[in-house]
Amino acid sequence: MSENLARKLLLDHLVSGDLTPGGEIALRMDQALLQDVLGTLVMLELEAMEVDRVVTNPSVQYIDHGLVQSDEINADAHLFLKSACERFGVIYSGPGNGISHPVHMERFGIPGASLIGSDSHTVAAGSLGMLAIGAGGVEVALAMAGEPLYITCPEIFGIELTGTLPDWVSAKDVVLEMLRRHGTSGATNAILEYHGPGLACLSAMDRHVIANMGAELGATTSVFPSDGAVEKFLAARGRAADFKALSADTNCSYDRSDRIDLSTLVPLIAKPQSPGNVVPVSEIAGEPIYQAYIGSSANPSYRDFAMAAEIVAGERAADGVSLDINPSSRQVLQALVSEGKLGSLIAAGARIHQAGCNGCIGMGQAPATGRNSIRTVPRNFPGRSGTREDAVFLASPETCAASALAGVITDPRTLQRAHPSIAEPETMPMNKAGFVFPKEGHRPDLYRTEHTPLLPDFDTYPDRIEVPVLLTLGDDVSTDDIIPAGRVLPLWSNVFATADHAFEQVDDSYADRAREDVAAGSGHAIVAGKNYGQGSSRENAALVPRIIGLRLVIAESFARIHWQNLASFGVLPLVFRGMRPDFRIGDTIVIEGIREQLDAGRTVAAEIRRADGSTEPLELDHALSERQVDIMMGGGVINWIAKRRDNSTRKQSA
Repeated sequence: MSENLARKLLLDHLVSGDLTPGGEIALRMDQALLQDVLGTLVMLELEAMEVDRVVTNPSVQYIDHGLVQSDEINADAHLFLKSACERFGVIYSGPGNGISHPVHMERFGIPGASLIGSDSHTVAAGSLGMLAIGAGGVEVALAMAGEPLYITCPEIFGIELTGTLPDWVSAKDVVLEMLRRHGTSGATNAILEYHGPGLACLSAMDRHVIANMGAELGATTSVFPSDGAVEKFLAARGRAADFKALSADTNCSYDRSDRIDLSTLVPLIAKPQSPGNVVPVSEIAGEPIYQAYIGSSANPSYRDFAMAAEIVAGERAADGVSLDINPSSRQVLQALVSEGKLGSLIAAGARIHQAGCNGCIGMGQAPATGRNSIRTVPRNFPGRSGTREDAVFLASPETCAASALAGVITDPRTLQRAHPSIAEPETMPMNKAGFVFPKEGHRPDLYRTEHTPLLPDFDTYPDRIEVPVLLTLGDDVSTDDIIPAGRVLPLWSNVFATADHAFEQVDDSYADRAREDVAAGSGHAIVAGKNYGQGSSRENAALVPRIIGLRLVIAESFARIHWQNLASFGVLPLVFRGMRPDFRIGDTIVIEGIREQLDAGRTVAAEIRRADGSTEPLELDHALSERQVDIMMGGGVINWIAKRRDNSTRKQSA
């Protein structure tokens, strides 16, 4: 039977379940990727689970988000993570090495291997033919401890690429075209598999751009074949021995299909404040800009920076425009220096920042209030840049560089010059500066401060809840809306301090009102629209509201990772059956016999009690597996693991 590549990868790593879309499957994870602001919670979870040494190999902890050291918090976090890496057997990639996703791809990515990461953009490694999946930190901790990753079996969405990219159109425009067609939830519970003759014009790093932003489509992951482009990529980094050819079988089929003729694409741009708000650049050309920002995990390659350097060579950024260059890795920065490209950027007035995530996650380069920023980053959710009322546009390096010169959003095709031809160096520098590899038998204590407290204990889920509705929300609420980045990001490892900022961009009274309900002996509920929890995999967007009493979220639909995170921390995620009723703050939701209802089927009967004393029946659905019901009712994954460990100990002593 002919198989597509995604199914081959799933079958190679399948532990339990069958590949029927919609059911629960368990997958073996070979490698693990952690980034610092979410990796801290993973390390605390490994500690809570009493893990001795991780089994995923390699497991790598990257310091790439919390780089700004305006006080001691980030620096202390780095020391904590370094000690945890030594304790649990994890490779430590220190500050300055670069962004986790391209660095992991360059140094550790292996075609055919599976990778789990505590970051939604872990999916970028699909560019090498890996099965790379982003997950909440507690799921990553479980995988590192040797447990399989449980996910909803995805559909396979085949995207045939034909033709060749025109001049001034690049990989960013390909994924923006996907977002223009399918929106930010159009690939939920699906794997995007790219195939076809159009792949010939896309390098491995071009594919990284497309796979990275598959997360913005809601995809479980994206997959590309491992072919000559991958072989060339690995050989340039001294890793030719890691190459393995992988591809779909001839005449294989897909659950869904689409086709993109690359030759018909034009420069595209996502307007504020959603990656799915895509139009041709020509449609909004002339809009003034304050900042042009090049870098991030979404455009991390030498080619992306070199292209910008060639466009601005011999010229200067327009007056009043900040041209921000955020190198993705130490090796890319070194290559830009050795190839003479960095000088062109500096001469054009560019500001050169340290290698890392930086402004993409709101850690530096926040734009001025009321001014437009055009960026090559993957997301432009409200406030993500660090400026609450921001106006961030997403575009290619070509469009960003052209706009920097003009001072307004500019279609790069209008530049009066030949299109630059960029070739990656035959050999990329791959020094090991900043990496610390674990030593066998070394088990130091964790370096702790007040910012790395122990995780809280959670009670089991009650069989009856009667909770007030504290927030009513619309569609596409992101995890940035729930737990802000920017100035709050250094606090993420301290879930108690982070709680003060929960939903502050939506309703800054939420945390205080939630605590009042807890003090009164009640938790609370949140009601939302479609695609609730889109964006980052940050598990603290589930964990932190749980600490201050969140027991129930009812939405029209959920983003995959956040839905999983809610159940993993003992919050019940339900969806409306039929039309969403009108809810008001102060309405109360009552659910009786919860365990029995969850075990009996997919339908959950509830009741709305209005402030005026009237009541209404409410029919809801759940999609939790039997395993997830056990986890949720038991108070979360950590309780579940502890119970399994206790049961195992009793059996051994019997």
